[in-house]
Amino acid sequence: MKKQMWIIGSVAVVIVIGTYLFASNTGRDEAGTANAPNIRTLVEDISTGKETPESASINAKQLIVTDQDQHTTTYDLPENEFFLSIAPYVDQTHPCAIHSLTGCQGEMSNEEFNVTIHDSEGNTLMKDSMMKSGANGFMDLWVPRDRTYLIRIVHDGKVAETQLSTYDNDDTCITTMQLS
Repeated sequence: MKKQMWIIGSVAVVIVIGTYLFASNTGRDEAGTANAPNIRTLVEDISTGKETPESASINAKQLIVTDQDQHTTTYDLPENEFFLSIAPYVDQTHPCAIHSLTGCQGEMSNEEFNVTIHDSEGNTLMKDSMMKSGANGFMDLWVPRDRTYLIRIVHDGKVAETQLSTYDNDDTCITTMQLS
């Protein structure tokens, strides 16, 4: 099985070729939505502050961006990819379900974490991959949709582990992984 690592900003994403099929970055053209030729780049640019809309949130199916003039644009996410933003913490967190790219702030900014992700069938998506959280304390990941994952995060000898799924009604903002 061939593996390929993608770096998205300060985020490493490992793709196992042959087991997982990642969709292109082109959003679906549907009524009421905009075509996003590079949705991953747009999400990364907003997350890292290269783009500064008034607000931006990302749910299981869409990125919703409001500009300074209060004009809202909705972008469909790729059909086969799901966006997860994870903010591991030790002491402080906040309740969240839909990630705000412009508002959510995690406790551990610019920290390095060792991340391992397995799906429910035993396939390894990432193994002991070093990832760095952004200035907002979150690590952003694009993973295959419609699956269940076991995610393990290690930092300074402390461990957080949880099971997450990537179905249409699942959360994109994960603030429940306490390192202990």
